[in-house]
Amino acid sequence: MTSYTVVVNDEEQYSIWPVSRDVPAGWRESGPRGSKEECLAHIEEVWTDMRPLSLRLRMESRET
Repeated sequence: MTSYTVVVNDEEQYSIWPVSRDVPAGWRESGPRGSKEECLAHIEEVWTDMRPLSLRLRMESRET
């Protein structure tokens, strides 16, 4: 069975990555390791705003 880890990039976008492979450039581990289902469940809990960070910040700056 393949074990996965949750990864996130600088835009706070989430994905899963096989533990047996190096995390790609621009991504870092952020969350549990486990089955695909466990990792995807974690992402569903924490990734509540799908907009990239740069877009969220730009929109917030326009509101003030």
